[in-house]
Amino acid sequence: MSQLKITLKRSALHRNPNHRAIIKSMGLTKVNSTVTLPDNDATRGNLFKIGYLVNVEEVK
Repeated sequence: MSQLKITLKRSALHRNPNHRAIIKSMGLTKVNSTVTLPDNDATRGNLFKIGYLVNVEEVK
């Protein structure tokens, strides 16, 4: 299974509270913080909602 490298590029301040909760649950805390998560349907669904705040790269 591949992994996704997710980097927070825009601040979560003044955003939809649901989007802020998704960012927190993914482990992203500050701008330019990066996490590696599995590429599955749950992660993809969350990224669909907060895609305007993050950059995503596929890691083999």
